[in-house]
Amino acid sequence: MKNDCMKYLLSMFILLLVTWIISCSGRSGNVNVAPKVTEISTTDKTDGRLIKMTAPDENSEFKLGDPIKVVLEPENKNQPPDSIVISFDGKTVTSLKSAPWEYSVPSSLTIHTGRKSLKAIGYRDGKATTITRFLIINSDIIPKRYNYKVIHTYPHDRGAFTQGLFYDNGVLYEGTGQEGSSLREVELVTGKVVRQLNLSSNLFGEGITLFGDRIYQVTWKTKVGFVYEKSTFKQINKIYFQTEGWGLTTIKDQIAMSDGTNVLYFLEPEMFTVVSRIEVYDNEKKVDQLNELEYIKGEIWANIWMTDLIARIDPVSGKVLAYIDLKGILNDPQTDTSVNVLNGIAFDKEGNRIFVTGKNWPKLFEIQLIE
Repeated sequence: MKNDCMKYLLSMFILLLVTWIISCSGRSGNVNVAPKVTEISTTDKTDGRLIKMTAPDENSEFKLGDPIKVVLEPENKNQPPDSIVISFDGKTVTSLKSAPWEYSVPSSLTIHTGRKSLKAIGYRDGKATTITRFLIINSDIIPKRYNYKVIHTYPHDRGAFTQGLFYDNGVLYEGTGQEGSSLREVELVTGKVVRQLNLSSNLFGEGITLFGDRIYQVTWKTKVGFVYEKSTFKQINKIYFQTEGWGLTTIKDQIAMSDGTNVLYFLEPEMFTVVSRIEVYDNEKKVDQLNELEYIKGEIWANIWMTDLIARIDPVSGKVLAYIDLKGILNDPQTDTSVNVLNGIAFDKEGNRIFVTGKNWPKLFEIQLIE
């Protein structure tokens, strides 16, 4: 009986000892616990934050090339942060170790228009506070305004809901939308459709462009496009993208695409993956509803949907260089230009000719710009 009692007490002691070891360590065995950084909410009213940003304000507006003064302060002046890391447009630009907690984002970094993020992270004793502001970089110039002069008028198929247009080697190529979306080869002088490839009935055709000997065509909401042999219209590939498809144009070894916003995407042609993007702004605001595109003498020209305007855009910075106002170019009472709007720009590089038309317009125009 005594032995049984001793065995019972010994087993209870061992059980209690194991329990104590586990409760102290959190788990059996040796444990290396990594130091933790407690993230504090970024809202300005959060208790316990380490820093505050006094400048710039949210949605502050700047111009291309402006420096941006960033002013930060410790929330508690008796407990300054160990450091503050500042990032602009997704890139770390500096780390501050002591007061004054100020930094000027250099003008060399404000070279693209658009909505940019400014982030500051303050660190102290294993804690961090993140503050993010969004800023607007507008163009540094007032866009020029151009009018037009009609040089020649050509017939255009009223049944063509023009979504894409380009000129190559004496021939117009046109992409149409709505029911009966198509890719067409068109005689410039007569407007005659020489060749036509119809898209599936569930597809709404949009922009087209020529890259080498291949024609690219995107669709509106289905996020799919097609690559054709120019000489035969034979489909040789499908392409996929993540936005709506609106306009296309070719810039050297890339293809630019619009999606109806103020963003232009630059894609490599083989896999149709996005290489870079720009946001288009003039000196006052973003310029969205960018539609059909054409690359002309180092600029991207874009129809602005539901307007009579063409924006001439710097493809590097994103700023609008000029506007072309084509109001009244189609004087045709049978065409409701509030619905069947201006859309379609083509450039004859060798002949230095500019062509424009619209959705279901009976005419295509060769124009000359007038300041």
